[in-house]
Amino acid sequence: MKKFYILAILALFSCKDAGGKIIEVEQISQGIVYQGYSGVTPTKPEETEFYEPVPPVVHPSINKGAPSDAVILFNNNSLNEWVSLKNPEKPADWIINPDSSFTVKNKAGDIRTKEEFGNVQLHLEWKSPAEIQGEKQSRANSGVFLQSRYEVQILDNNNNDTYVNGQVGSIYKQQIPLAMASLPSGEWNSYDIIYHTPEFDKRGNKTKSATLTLLHNGILIQDHEEIKGTTEYIGWPKNEAHGKAPIILQDHGDNSRVSFRNIWVREIK
Repeated sequence: MKKFYILAILALFSCKDAGGKIIEVEQISQGIVYQGYSGVTPTKPEETEFYEPVPPVVHPSINKGAPSDAVILFNNNSLNEWVSLKNPEKPADWIINPDSSFTVKNKAGDIRTKEEFGNVQLHLEWKSPAEIQGEKQSRANSGVFLQSRYEVQILDNNNNDTYVNGQVGSIYKQQIPLAMASLPSGEWNSYDIIYHTPEFDKRGNKTKSATLTLLHNGILIQDHEEIKGTTEYIGWPKNEAHGKAPIILQDHGDNSRVSFRNIWVREIK
């Protein structure tokens, strides 16, 4: 029995093959699976054309650079979408700057989004200070944690070597980036992340790993890479069942002074 795959969205419907036989067509997130296909090759273009479901319209860059369906996490002078990680009842206590950015406040602790997310497209911009302080992991170190567990490293690696699975753009302690694509210290960098969550069965066993794609300043540096489990500084990754969770920005200490701006997220259904 033959199967043919065409990109589509979840649905179930019937259609006729070239010989007039009714066949079931199951549309799944990875494509359309033709079940019971008779093997007769279509002879007309309309026999392989689909008109529904119709994709929604999304207007790019409509809200200060964010798509029209994005959740805006920061693009002004307010951290209203963020709270303290240690005490979610308290607002995020980081430094708001006059240029509509904000900076890690040393020893104030990590901050997290009020909202929880699963599969996402995440955009954020960050920069290290122009004035160099520290070296290796103590120079402008921060990170963005997906689902509060899986870290993409932020670090000033300009003339500053460190272990490669902990350098800028790494999936920390797990996946080495394909390239070091940072701009000079003090200039704004962009991260564009496509993240798909892990899957677990009813017993809490992981059945599918999370994956992450990362473009750093428009350059692909993580290509649909597997996330093996939680980010651990010491020891192996762990895999405990979980659902949606906040996005975290890290206060690494060491006077990291990393700044952020223009953060938005689109949920992937």
